[in-house]
Amino acid sequence: MKFTKSKLSIPYIIYMVIFVVLPLLVVCYYAFTGDDGSFTLDNFKSFLFNSKTMGTLVYSVIIAVVTTLACLILAYPTAYILARGPFRRSDVLLVIFVLPMWINFTLRITALKEILSAIEGNLAFHPFFNSVLGMTYDFMPFMIMPLYSSLSKLDGQVIEAAADLGAKPWQTMLRIVIPMSMPGIISGVTMVFLPAMTNYVVLDMVYNSTFIMGSLIGSYFSSYDWHNGSMISVILLVLIFVISAFSNKLSREQLNRREGAGL
Repeated sequence: MKFTKSKLSIPYIIYMVIFVVLPLLVVCYYAFTGDDGSFTLDNFKSFLFNSKTMGTLVYSVIIAVVTTLACLILAYPTAYILARGPFRRSDVLLVIFVLPMWINFTLRITALKEILSAIEGNLAFHPFFNSVLGMTYDFMPFMIMPLYSSLSKLDGQVIEAAADLGAKPWQTMLRIVIPMSMPGIISGVTMVFLPAMTNYVVLDMVYNSTFIMGSLIGSYFSSYDWHNGSMISVILLVLIFVISAFSNKLSREQLNRREGAGL
């Protein structure tokens, strides 16, 4: 049998079928069936028309949005200084900022919890703030890395040309730097927003008793309610597809604009 390059994809295809496609089919089966195994949409109706579950979705979106904005506000100037600053080894500084990712997640959040406990005394007094702080601390590297990659590729001559034409620093930032770094912003927002909607471990460790989507899924599966747990998983999967498609569309538009400007 003749060997071809296309055969190198066979192990990957087998892996995807066993560990991705088949589990998704099982989840979809339980999401669209009842206890008797018959097809039904009652699982989705119970979620959409239940104020508690919809409140959980809204709370998850709020936490994800606030966390994403906090990461973006803190990470953008950091990534800009690392990428455009007068550093000879900015890549080394980037590794230092990303270094916390090498430490176990639980250990990092436990250390943050001890610090907050020493400052606040009782973490139950500020559950929302503590949750956003914990997630921001956890997801910050995922925002810095794509921003740094995008900002480091900016053409310095374009920025110099804007200054020569009389543009003020804040005008250069708003009209040139930020639009040209939009692919990095979109990538960072996607990498932070989606996990922040489901990362209930931080909420549990900082004593936030409010559920988010991830903790709601865990509660259903813990009580062996596979149908509702799978239903929420499908809803999150659809949200991920929609957000990913939207972000990819924005990235393509930004790329086309940059190519058009270059021509």
